[in-house]
Amino acid sequence: MLFFTEMWERFGYYLMIGILLLFLRDTISHGGKGMDNALSADIVGTYVALVYLTPFIGGLIADRYLGYRRAILLGGSMMALGYFLLAIPGSNTLMFSALACVIVGNGFFKPNISTLLGNIYNTDELKPKKDSAYNIFYMGINIGAFVCNFVAAYLRNHYGWGHAFAAAGVGMVFGLVWFLVGMRHVKHADVTKPQQPGDMPFSKISLYVFAPALIAGAIGWFVPTLLFGRTLIGSASNDAFIFASVPVIGFYLYLWLSSNPVDKRRIGTLLTMFGVAILFWNIYNQNATALTIWADNYTHREMPAGAEKVLKTFDLAQTVDTEPKDVAVLDEYFRTRLGPDGKVITHQGVDPYFLNLPKAQWPAKGENLKLLSTELYQSINPFWIIMLTPVVVGFFGWMRARNKEPSTPSKIAWGIIISGISALVMVGACLSTNIYRDKVSSAWIFSSYGIFTISELMLSPIGLSLVSKVAPKRITALMMGGWFLTTSLGGKISGILAGFWDQFENKALFFGISAVAAIIAGIALLPLTKRLSVVVDEASASND
Repeated sequence: MLFFTEMWERFGYYLMIGILLLFLRDTISHGGKGMDNALSADIVGTYVALVYLTPFIGGLIADRYLGYRRAILLGGSMMALGYFLLAIPGSNTLMFSALACVIVGNGFFKPNISTLLGNIYNTDELKPKKDSAYNIFYMGINIGAFVCNFVAAYLRNHYGWGHAFAAAGVGMVFGLVWFLVGMRHVKHADVTKPQQPGDMPFSKISLYVFAPALIAGAIGWFVPTLLFGRTLIGSASNDAFIFASVPVIGFYLYLWLSSNPVDKRRIGTLLTMFGVAILFWNIYNQNATALTIWADNYTHREMPAGAEKVLKTFDLAQTVDTEPKDVAVLDEYFRTRLGPDGKVITHQGVDPYFLNLPKAQWPAKGENLKLLSTELYQSINPFWIIMLTPVVVGFFGWMRARNKEPSTPSKIAWGIIISGISALVMVGACLSTNIYRDKVSSAWIFSSYGIFTISELMLSPIGLSLVSKVAPKRITALMMGGWFLTTSLGGKISGILAGFWDQFENKALFFGISAVAAIIAGIALLPLTKRLSVVVDEASASND
């Protein structure tokens, strides 16, 4: 029941996130917002960051007051509302209000459905199957993530952006209906954890965490510009988010420092994992920012005749103009890569696909280029997950039967290293040709996603399982929120980096920064895995 609930929720979420940057970059005449790469990446990065920051609050409220089922229903309803609001053409104010609904709704939905699943597998009989349960649950996520992009491509090509966003809302409604029908099957796992002696009251958390976060965010938004005449990290929203994150991170450090010795070991283990996982999530969230730009502008998306017929039948092919609107601007670009104003061309009425497509490959007069819709590249990652999940689960099951299965911390360390290797593939793509003069094969991004998927299966679902195993029961959802906080920070970092995309003369350096950071962090974690594994084993064997 939770598998299909999460599948439909992720259908809506990944449909929306798959087209958001494209929608923001698209011209106003085509129904988009006409923004440049920097502003589009800033909005998407901030959105992803806030989507995964709110589980901190939603997990706490569900832990102590609402319970998990009520939180899931509340969160899903708010997300559906947000998607439907996005479908309504209007001002940026309406768009940001819609995004706010999704952000708050995800805070109530995401950590609590994962915690509910973990509670089901907390019995002695089912504990050994918890990792596999989360892998199966994770496959449900990715079935939704795979299918949604085909729906998005059809609807936005045939009807427009609004219909695609509305489909995300319909998917969320399906998930809510399914959850309501089958809710009785998980009732036994919906156990709230009232405040215990030594716990910080919600009023104090609001005073010591939420209020300082809001104040710090306001400082980050206004003060750097007032003092220095510029932002510190590219935009006011970047500064505000980083400043606001400090009190939240401080709260988790307080939980660790103020806990009893047993809980301190558990929380310390989780915080260690959280710290290095941020680098993994930076690479993961590039699918919504840098890799979307890469697929849209730098990847050969022309389709073979056979594929064109199939995709055209379902309106999954994207048509670009036969003659660029301003050939003179393109001629200048091919000479210098700069427009008349001395800046790299990203708009100026020219379809960006032509900017690095040699003139010999332009269509003849009166003909169109039929391209694979960019959002379909978002389905590569879930495709690999669907294909590789049985392989990875089976492989670790085979090793477990021989008492050779790596520990959960070891899986996470290797997962981070492999994620860095996937970014190295994109470095190779950048170096394979002059990407300002020609495009690269789709095989590069397909291969990068394939390698990354191995790391994702070793870390993402296992991370959820780790939190469920190790976190003290009274703060399980709160620590689950901490896991999603790592996604939040990683998402914001990816957005910050993508905001500087046009300023990176060498795109290999852009991907190389993430690759090196992840590989070094994973290697640094490996020596600690044996000690961390002892804490995980102790927590798994305990009924506390």
